[in-house]
Amino acid sequence: MQKTYNGLELPKNGEPIAYRDGKFAVPDHPIIPYIEGDGIGRDIWKASQRVFDGAVEKAYGGKRAIRWFEIFAGEKAFLRFNTWLPDETVAAARDLRVSIKGPLTTPIGGGIRSLNVALRQILDLYACVRPVKYYQGVPSPVKHPEKLNVVIFRENTEDVYAGIEFKEGTDDAAQLIAFLNDDLLSKTKKKIRADSGVGIKPISITGTKRLVRYAIRYALETGRKTVTLVHKGNIQKFTEGAFREWGYEVATEEFREQAVTERESWILGNVEANPALTIEQNAAMVEPGMELAPQSFRDAVCAEVKGVLDAIGASHGAGAWKQKILVNDRIADSIFQQIIIRPAEYSVLAAPNLNGDYISDAAAAQVGGLGIAPGANIGDGYAVFEATHGTAPKYADRDVINPGSVILSGVMMLDFIGWKEAARKIENAMEKTIQQKFVTYDFERQLAGATKVGTSEFATRMIGNM
Repeated sequence: MQKTYNGLELPKNGEPIAYRDGKFAVPDHPIIPYIEGDGIGRDIWKASQRVFDGAVEKAYGGKRAIRWFEIFAGEKAFLRFNTWLPDETVAAARDLRVSIKGPLTTPIGGGIRSLNVALRQILDLYACVRPVKYYQGVPSPVKHPEKLNVVIFRENTEDVYAGIEFKEGTDDAAQLIAFLNDDLLSKTKKKIRADSGVGIKPISITGTKRLVRYAIRYALETGRKTVTLVHKGNIQKFTEGAFREWGYEVATEEFREQAVTERESWILGNVEANPALTIEQNAAMVEPGMELAPQSFRDAVCAEVKGVLDAIGASHGAGAWKQKILVNDRIADSIFQQIIIRPAEYSVLAAPNLNGDYISDAAAAQVGGLGIAPGANIGDGYAVFEATHGTAPKYADRDVINPGSVILSGVMMLDFIGWKEAARKIENAMEKTIQQKFVTYDFERQLAGATKVGTSEFATRMIGNM
């Protein structure tokens, strides 16, 4: 490990977090790198750091403390080092394992399209984790925001975010279109228009299974009862449809004793309700209208029913399946409705990259918006916690922005390293401060009788409420 990064020495009174045998080893004085962020990042980081230090001090009375270490990305890095993402910043995030960052601008004029995406891909931070829960007092556009309490696991390294695309009118685009039209599509009626831009959407077994595996493990560790695979497999059968199939494979092959799929629960539940049910009758209940289907389809459903009963009837039957993790799936467009009208039915969502991006922000809107939406990017041995909103440069250095997104990302980080007492102090203090109606302008304009405070004062009041 280096002693300096970007010309700055590591704190001498701290130790790096280690990773051994698949587990993080956290010292009492861990060195944690931070990226301040661009635009409003400067304001919200200063406020958030005070909140983190205050909570750790109050929780552990000086026995534990974070040793912060600044690393650079975005505008601050460009002005100092003439690069948006210095190699030593990446090295520090890799060597020190766990870091936190504010929002970063997207460079203009080419090069890296997104610094956030670059960090995720370089460190292979394959799981974007976005918890969405309601804090009492937060203004919300829905009647019962408290019913929504989900954790979204978004695959972070592939899908359209792999960045494989070709601009309309270029030789590369023309070459790819010609290959597709003349070779792969030559025996079909499908054709790509010559004036198209073209993007590639890779979804792999590796990317899918490790993401779903992480989501199911999280559900088991935290006592959550359902894991929902979110996909558009009815249209994109070999990418998003494959995500669904590979996700179910993880559930049934790697977590057989702890999990049951939704279709399996129907089959087991049917027998539970009527032990005299025949295979054919059970199949007809699983697939209504099956009598109109071809014989081959009916045979396949009957074989599925028999296979489930033979394989897990003894271990999961007689109601035992009700104590297992339920793994189901929902079409991507349907889940937007589901989390509004039936939010209590969902607990953990696992989705490909683009679906996860959409649903994360839509869910956050129900509980207060991106201003208090936390996030983390996690891989095997590495984690970067981050604000989920943008840099809002017109509000920079005005001390007005809600620091909740970074603060709650810090809560996630503290939980991740096992400092749960400090994490709860922050959550409780934030909720109390909001209930007292001392809030930043984004909430003040929606709350009758609220007092508008700045970024720094909001942090100060939170610390006072710990």
